[in-house]
Amino acid sequence: QVVLVSGHLDSWDVGQGAMDDGGGAFISWEALSLIKDLGLHPKRTLRLVLWTGEEQGGVGAKQYYQLHKENISNFDIVMESDEGTFKPSGLGFAGSAEARDIVKEIMTLLQPINVTDVYDTADGTDIAYWMRDGVPGASLHDDINKYFWFHHSQGDTMTVQDPNQMNLCAAVWTVVSYVIADMEDMLPR
Repeated sequence: QVVLVSGHLDSWDVGQGAMDDGGGAFISWEALSLIKDLGLHPKRTLRLVLWTGEEQGGVGAKQYYQLHKENISNFDIVMESDEGTFKPSGLGFAGSAEARDIVKEIMTLLQPINVTDVYDTADGTDIAYWMRDGVPGASLHDDINKYFWFHHSQGDTMTVQDPNQMNLCAAVWTVVSYVIADMEDMLPR
C-alpha cells in the first residue's frame, strides 16, 4: 500500500523553476527525509514521485498512471504540491466525506504552526488521473499572492524561496503523509 507525495520538475522555458515547482519537489523529498531521519517506519510505503512533463500535457503523470493503475486499490492517497512553497494554510482534499473527516483530524496536529484548514478540492495535473478514479488526493494550499510574480518567469530562482516558509510546508507534508501511512486502515473511498 502506498502514500504518494510529489512535486514536478518543469522549469519550463525560462528561469530555474525553483518555486514552480522545485519547491513542491523539495518538500516532498524533505518529508521522506525527515521521516527517515526520525527513525519512523510507517505501516505503508511512502513513495516520492518527481513528475516530468507536466507543462507538456502531464505526460510523465500519464505514463506513471498507465504503469501503476492496475494496483490502484493499493494507493491510499496521492499528494501534489504545485502552488509554490509560500506560507502554508492547509490542504485541499478530494475524497469521501469520511476520509475528509479523518484528514481534518490529522490537520489538528498542525495547530502549533497554525496550518489546519482543509479545503473542498485538491488540485494537481499530476494526481488528477488517480483522483478521477477515486483515490483520495491532497494538494498544499499556501499564500499564492506572490506566485504569479514569478510563475514561468526569469525571476523564478532560488531567491524566491523563504527557508522558513518552506520548512512549514515540509512540516505539513511530513505530518500528513506519515500519519496516513501509519494508520491502521487506508482512507475510506
